[in-house]
Amino acid sequence: METQGVLLVALASLLGGAGAMFAILRWVEMLRGRDARSEARQIVSQAQQQAETTVRDALLRTKEDALRQKEEFEKELSASKLALQHRETKLERAEDQLRQQTEDLRKQERGVETTQRRLANQIETYNQRSAEMAALLEQQRQTLQQLSGLSREEAAARLMKSLETELEGEIGTAILRHQRRLGETVEAKSREMLLTAIQRYAAAHTAESTTSTVDIPSDEMKGRIIGREGRNIRTFEKATGVDVIIDDTPGVVIVSGFDPVRREVARQALDALISDGRIHPSRIEEVVSETQKKIDDFLLKKGREAAEEVNVHGLSDRVVAMLGRLHLRTSYSQNVLRHSVEVAFISGLLAEMIGLNAELARQCGLLHDIGKAADHELEGGHPRIGADLLRRNGAPPEVVHAALGHHDEIVTEYPYTMLVAAADAVSASRPGARRESLERYIKRMEELESIATSFEGVEQAFAIQAGRELRVIANAKQADDAQAAKICREIAKAFEQQLTYPGEIKVTVVRESRFTEVAR
Repeated sequence: METQGVLLVALASLLGGAGAMFAILRWVEMLRGRDARSEARQIVSQAQQQAETTVRDALLRTKEDALRQKEEFEKELSASKLALQHRETKLERAEDQLRQQTEDLRKQERGVETTQRRLANQIETYNQRSAEMAALLEQQRQTLQQLSGLSREEAAARLMKSLETELEGEIGTAILRHQRRLGETVEAKSREMLLTAIQRYAAAHTAESTTSTVDIPSDEMKGRIIGREGRNIRTFEKATGVDVIIDDTPGVVIVSGFDPVRREVARQALDALISDGRIHPSRIEEVVSETQKKIDDFLLKKGREAAEEVNVHGLSDRVVAMLGRLHLRTSYSQNVLRHSVEVAFISGLLAEMIGLNAELARQCGLLHDIGKAADHELEGGHPRIGADLLRRNGAPPEVVHAALGHHDEIVTEYPYTMLVAAADAVSASRPGARRESLERYIKRMEELESIATSFEGVEQAFAIQAGRELRVIANAKQADDAQAAKICREIAKAFEQQLTYPGEIKVTVVRESRFTEVAR
């Protein structure tokens, strides 16, 4: 029974707890429902407020847009009104211009009508006069036919025959006159071309005479050069191919030889032996061999420099070496290599003026005297020797012919030979180029300066550019600018009257004022 009571109590407690739990849950649900309704009411209220705010904002924006559109419309309307006003103004101006142009056209039409009437009157007058002239000419023709007894065709035939006879004489005279004038023009043009070429290239010739004298420090050195029983001097002469002359002349030893290259090798070798002090046969042979190689390299360099100077390329090493040997050759104290370079330049300038190949002309001029480099070793004159040398080394036929015929010994086949011959004569005969004309050249320079200084107001005068230009210094106190110009003209006139010279002489008068103060 007790157990049952306990169970009942427990069951009752369980049921009571469940009821209490149910009651609590129902109360919680009631509270939640009440909060949801309150929150819903708040949401609805907020939504209404936001809707009202949105509506108010939309109304405000609509009003603002309407105002803005109204302002824009008013602006557009004002701009349209202004554009219409401008257009009306332009139209009024165009109408005024059109009225003015219409008036001008009316005036021009009236002028054209007046001109047409005047021209019509002139044409009518001209026609009347033409008819009168035709009638008068016909009357004169009939009168002429009656007086001469010739018909019109016979008179025309006689007139044509007379004109032909007269024209034949005039044609012959005109041909002779033009031939004479053409000859004078050709001669003057050739002279001008030659003088222009000379003036464009006029190198200063400083003739380098090869020396055969070697200085020695003392006369004791002569004995060392001779050596025991003359073995040193014999070895030296055998190695160099020259003669060594040792006489009583103090301080010098003379080297004699017909070949300038051998003589130069001997001179430099002997100078090197004297400086070294060791003079014996083996040392002599060694020094001569070294000097020979040095001279060969030096001459090859000189040949290349000359070829590059005149812009001639493609020469063989043999030709370049022989060309360099001309550096040690002189002709009437004129250095043959410098003479060849000058002839090359003048030939090239002349070729350019007459439309020939300037590079080929320079090559012809550069190599025309190359035979002089070997004329001591071979038989024959230098033109033939040079031509054979160039032919064997593949030179062009124009170059070979220029070397062979530049002294007019053969019939000229190429124009380059004539150019080289002319340039060769110019280079050889130019004042100052060779010794026999040097004094005359210097005298002409002195004459130029003395004539200029004889004028009043001239302080100094200097002849420059080989006498082609004269610089005159005028006294600034004695002569103003106008007087300086007058002095310049008078000096030029004096040169034309008193001197004979090729080409032109440029006279430049310089006048300057100088002021000097000393600060103390």
